[in-house]
Amino acid sequence: MHTWPKFSTRRNKQLFWLLLCLLTPIVAILSLCIGSVPLTPEQIFAVLTGQDTTSAAAKILLYTRLPRTCAALLAGSALAVSGAVIQTVLYNPLASPGVIGVNSSAGLAVALVCAVSPFAQQWTPFVAFFGGLLGVLMVLGLSERTGASKMTVVLAGIAVSNLFSAGIDAVVTLVPDALNGVSDFRIGGLSGVTMSQLAPAAVMIFVSLVLILSMSEQINILSLGSDTAQSLGLPVRSVRLILLTLAAALSGAAVSFAGLLGFVGLIVPHIMRQFAGEESFPLLLSSILGGAFFVTLCDLLARVLFAPYELPVGIVLSFAGAPFFLWLLFRQRGGRT
Repeated sequence: MHTWPKFSTRRNKQLFWLLLCLLTPIVAILSLCIGSVPLTPEQIFAVLTGQDTTSAAAKILLYTRLPRTCAALLAGSALAVSGAVIQTVLYNPLASPGVIGVNSSAGLAVALVCAVSPFAQQWTPFVAFFGGLLGVLMVLGLSERTGASKMTVVLAGIAVSNLFSAGIDAVVTLVPDALNGVSDFRIGGLSGVTMSQLAPAAVMIFVSLVLILSMSEQINILSLGSDTAQSLGLPVRSVRLILLTLAAALSGAAVSFAGLLGFVGLIVPHIMRQFAGEESFPLLLSSILGGAFFVTLCDLLARVLFAPYELPVGIVLSFAGAPFFLWLLFRQRGGRT
């Protein structure tokens, strides 16, 4: 069975970290510069330092590109780390927030709240968190059933995802104005994001990332298997519940402003494992940077590939993610279930 090579030598790891730390800010700067109206780095610097606040460039940067770029960086980091945590906790390399229904359950919660109170936008990250938590607890319950194989969990997760997606469709059908730009929300898109919309989600993402990184040792022990972790004195059920709660917070916060972005939590952790290894702290840290880079790059491509037309970033992610998921699925069925 073919496997990707492990870049485990010290020199290769150093090169990997150097590239990751360079490429992430570079693609963010390109995201700020490139568009229907090109901006130079000098213009961006002038606006960000307060030297220019009234020009057309300043308005484009402050009200369109900066919020969108920040949204891409935040959503990528949140979904990638959420996927890495879910894969570890469920001992399932096929699991991710999009695949097992966490994103769609968060999306249903957002749709319900927007249908009841259209002015509750500032609460959507917290509502999405509880929706995502419901979805992840449902999958956790399924995974703990006797005889629940990795494939069973994935299939059950897909069924749960479709159930919540049907709920979103029902809400939008009954209350057509519940989700403005429902198409972008269902596919996943970053156009129209504002800094005020990002602020509460950014706080939730930052706090959740810090807490997850602080639990890296517990994640290392948990990755050894439930029985081994229990024998080493780790309260497995409590730690698993805390980690899944934090993963739901990350996924829910991302869904609240980016919609149902798929495959980020599946692709990025797998790629990062090839370079950063299985140890949790480097894996999580690289997932933060790698997820930010991946979503920002895909969003940039979505904006420029068919200019002047623009694709929702979720379409580009699906083109990249669907073949990867199929490859991973057949690889697991080939003897690594």
